[in-house]
Amino acid sequence: MLSGRIVAAFSALALLSEPAAAAPLRPDQQSFFELYKELVETNTTASVGSCTQAAAQLEARLRKAGFGDTELFSYAPPENPRHGNLVATMAGSDKNVPAVLLLAHLDVVEANRADWERDPFKLTEEGGFYFARGSTDDKSQAAIFTDTLIRLKQSGFKPRRMLKLALTCGEEGGTGSINGAEWLARNRPDLIAAGFALNEGGPGRMAADGGPLNLGVQVGEKAPRSFTLETTNKGGHSSVPVRDNAIYQLADAVLKVRELKFPLRLTPVTKLYFQRMGALRKDAMGAAMIKLAADPTDSAAEALVSSDRSFNSMLHTTCVATEIGGGHAINALPQRAKASINCRILPGETVEETEAALVGAIADPGVKITLVQEGLRTLAIPPTLDPAVMDPMERLTQKHFPGVPLIPMISTGATDSTWLGLVHIPTYGIPGLWTDPETVGTHGLNERVSIRALYEGRDYMFDLIKTYAASRE
Repeated sequence: MLSGRIVAAFSALALLSEPAAAAPLRPDQQSFFELYKELVETNTTASVGSCTQAAAQLEARLRKAGFGDTELFSYAPPENPRHGNLVATMAGSDKNVPAVLLLAHLDVVEANRADWERDPFKLTEEGGFYFARGSTDDKSQAAIFTDTLIRLKQSGFKPRRMLKLALTCGEEGGTGSINGAEWLARNRPDLIAAGFALNEGGPGRMAADGGPLNLGVQVGEKAPRSFTLETTNKGGHSSVPVRDNAIYQLADAVLKVRELKFPLRLTPVTKLYFQRMGALRKDAMGAAMIKLAADPTDSAAEALVSSDRSFNSMLHTTCVATEIGGGHAINALPQRAKASINCRILPGETVEETEAALVGAIADPGVKITLVQEGLRTLAIPPTLDPAVMDPMERLTQKHFPGVPLIPMISTGATDSTWLGLVHIPTYGIPGLWTDPETVGTHGLNERVSIRALYEGRDYMFDLIKTYAASRE
């Protein structure tokens, strides 16, 4: 049992207990479960899995529901035919209203059977949870989005605005991976053009009764950028050491990066996050969060809130050393040393400002600082707290989960929302699901999702997407 454990992620304090046994499934839930189970049990890792197989299975279900050739587009890159993608569309009656795009990725992180307590590619029900690789990230979302379109089609619903579903591969990376969201943005932007998009990334937190403590909506994310620090030296024999050493010089620079602290930056999203999340807490941290939201110059409040590493990352651009190496022989003075510095940049700040901060902190012209261009993501379009998007989320949160707050947040990680920046689509991490962050296992061992969250979140998202589809703006 999880009772008595403190939820550490995002510091949402709540005592956790295992959810109660799930009630018998409704017929529509049973259909969804079969879709979800098939998707989860289809291996879609970069090494040996096949997104193409998963996409074909979902396409078959969409066709059975009534989607035709003109509404479906599948693509698998010739250089990696296992990394297939699928786009489905549902035409709207008003062509003057921009579409809503639903984006989810089919691929999952690698999972070694020997490390897991259960087979990672077999959906296992236990203690009120479904266990499997991808049970949350991101096959729960892919299954719910696909199921939503199937339900709308079968019900005869006629949307005012077009709905688009993009199920892509390559978000998690890995050997030979090709990012499907990037491919669509660069090669078939017409297929995904939309007024706004709904993607993964809206994490809620579990309360003591197994329901949601809050729902989350991701409104923007930090931009990942990496730099290399490099030092060079003429070297020499290790039997005659000198202070002028490439490794020592690099080490001094890395330690200066450790001490670099970027200025606090509150955005409208993070201000609202700390107001609402602080109100859920009854401790000194909660009070400090509220004070900081009201007065960003309150240094005492900033110090306390920043002592939590998750909150600190939401308040500041961050840079951290992630790799280091140097030298060429055990008995020689190093001629070269290099370190990787990974930065996560807040919306509203620039890569150039971040690089300038590194240069200023290191203050050594002998350290070469270079922006890494390989694998460079585009910058996500920072969405606004647009009432046309946010109001239905708020209203339906109170319909489905009375008294539960909806809390906007900026993600400190990165998703495929970045690639939609290429086609200027503001993207929101859809609310609806919630997790127990100490044990969810996303990207780790024994990944799981609350059965209650999966089915209740599915109902919430169905209502939300249907509301957007019927709206005029």
